[in-house]
Amino acid sequence: MTITQLTYVIAIAEHKNFTKAAEKCFVTQPTLSTQIQKLEEELEVLIFDRSKKPIELTEVGRKIVQQARNIVNESERIQDIVDQQKGFIGGEFRLGIIPTVMPTLLPMFLKAFIKKFPKIKLRIEELTTEEIILRIKEGHLDAAIAATPLESENIKERVLYYEPFVGYIPEHHRLFEKKTIEVSDLEINDMLLLEDGHCFRDGIINLCKAFKDQNDENFQLESGSIETLIKLSNEGLGMTLLPYLHTLELNENLKVNLHHFKEPSPAREVSIIYHKSELKMQIIDALHNVISGIIRGAITFQNVKIISPLAK
Repeated sequence: MTITQLTYVIAIAEHKNFTKAAEKCFVTQPTLSTQIQKLEEELEVLIFDRSKKPIELTEVGRKIVQQARNIVNESERIQDIVDQQKGFIGGEFRLGIIPTVMPTLLPMFLKAFIKKFPKIKLRIEELTTEEIILRIKEGHLDAAIAATPLESENIKERVLYYEPFVGYIPEHHRLFEKKTIEVSDLEINDMLLLEDGHCFRDGIINLCKAFKDQNDENFQLESGSIETLIKLSNEGLGMTLLPYLHTLELNENLKVNLHHFKEPSPAREVSIIYHKSELKMQIIDALHNVISGIIRGAITFQNVKIISPLAK
């Protein structure tokens, strides 16, 4: 049994196809098939049910894949230990970022990070929280930036910053004349929200429900992007809440619609998350330090009340 064979097993389990798995592993399909066959002969079990289309894991195969992921991750720690001992900060690093953080945070830190750590090859994907958790557990992401707490098994969280919510309330809305708003002012049926699947949406729903027993089945309108919510709000279809960083680049005409909360301001916790195996911690530390340093100057709010997607 070799690490290479276990890597092939994981690839086939994920792609459910020998040819695609071989391409992923940069080997020929006959080479990959031969190694899998040797491993099955050595273990005297069938890992894959080849009669199914697509290929499926056998019952024992599922257990083998789970253990294979642990072994491959631990084997990667050896090189990681060597890199840390040498003080090397480089190599490929796969980072996921949730959609409500990506467009505002990424431009703030990316250029500075690349300049400071030129040997790191960042591979960045915009993913939902659910996709991020799955990919970290399966070893397809080294880390991610997401709203926390997630309370997900095998995943560690390290807070980057706390981002206040800001009300976006157009003229003629019932709350427009208020200089500052309170959570108790919010009506969930009066809110424009992101589509289901966005953790920022869940945070707003929980924020409203924390103060009122409100029906969440009669939303006036839902959209896939914060920019669209702003445009719809401008058309008089309701108010919305924005993450603070999204408000910084609004033009002056739109900023008149921003209404801050009475302190303590409700806020979301944004963290860098990663597998409990703690691979590539030197790069995770570097990301944390760069982002925290930059964001400290952008978010000046000190008195915040954390409202997470999991808040009750």
